[in-house]
Amino acid sequence: MLRVGQVENARKHLCFPGQPQDPTELQKLQAVEKHISKCTDARRIRDWKSALRESDAAIATGADFSPELLMCRVEALLKLHQLDDAESSLSVVPKLEPCTNSCTRTKFFGMLSEAYLFFVQAQIEMALGRFENAVTAAERAGQIDPRNVEVAVLLNNVRFVARARARGNDLFKSERFTEACSAYGDGLRLDPSNSVLYCNRAACWFKLGRWEHSVEDCDQALSIQPNYIKALLRRAASNSKLERWAEAVRDYEVLRRELPNENEVAESLFHAQVALKKSRGEEVYNMKFGGEVEEVSGLEQFRAAISLPGISVVHFKMASNMQCKQISPLVDALCGRYPSINFLKVDIDESPAVANAENVRIVPTFKIYKNGSRVKEIVCPSREMLEHSVRHYSF
Repeated sequence: MLRVGQVENARKHLCFPGQPQDPTELQKLQAVEKHISKCTDARRIRDWKSALRESDAAIATGADFSPELLMCRVEALLKLHQLDDAESSLSVVPKLEPCTNSCTRTKFFGMLSEAYLFFVQAQIEMALGRFENAVTAAERAGQIDPRNVEVAVLLNNVRFVARARARGNDLFKSERFTEACSAYGDGLRLDPSNSVLYCNRAACWFKLGRWEHSVEDCDQALSIQPNYIKALLRRAASNSKLERWAEAVRDYEVLRRELPNENEVAESLFHAQVALKKSRGEEVYNMKFGGEVEEVSGLEQFRAAISLPGISVVHFKMASNMQCKQISPLVDALCGRYPSINFLKVDIDESPAVANAENVRIVPTFKIYKNGSRVKEIVCPSREMLEHSVRHYSF
């Protein structure tokens, strides 16, 4: 019983008349009870860091199969804007077993235990933009514990926010963007941590040409859900409109890693990189979208290639070398990701003159040149080290 968080029932079992007490189990029970009490106090004052810490402690101490404590952990993570962790934690919460009347009528944080599970689930569904699911979960909590004030408030809020979002979507589809902004704003007044509503409103601001507001709403969405792809896309596009090229490049680079097969993202990154260089007064040479790694076979060709203005990255390789084979796809990917850089490859077996001139004995070796002068050499780099070096010289 202690494992499922039923402290009182566990105490009755341990302290049953005529049955010898197990001091270890009693100590464990007292520790769990203490952590649950502290967790309750922390939740009451909305101290979510402490609530998370105490729920984790109660779980670790012995209540490791308690749906309520595991769900409390989910709620705390959500309130701390750790949505991905909250969602993954939700998947391991066991369902309450409707074993006995006393079991199902147990209260947790002042509401019936089963209602609390749906109460938290509704909040998670809202945060993930699954508004219909949120309404269903909140209504289920209301059916189980209709007299609980916290449940009633959540149910009203969820219904209102879901309607506001639906109204905003309809207005957006009708190209009534100002009214759609207002509708999403109505929802945000009751759910100010909803990244989906911020992102939707950012799309409205973008359509209205109010890109500064769009960036601000995307910032809000990403502060809540850092890996929110739609918000990254909209912020990058808005910063491009504002000609904030460094910020646009930064977001498009993240998107390029997350969406490696999206040609539109790759092209947007390319144009932002070109614009960034122009904005800095740099000469723009040899920049073309969708470039390939150039194969170099002769010493004169090599010297001419690395003497071009800007940055050149040379991959010295051997066709038979396994490390070279493993890292070559990354080089191809980097070539597409950083179109401002000239990527070259030299097979040292086929081009010994180049290898001798550059004193290359070990492969894979990478050399980075700026306007013909070598600025960095990396021998057998990790993928992370190579990309870090390329990115460093791309600006």
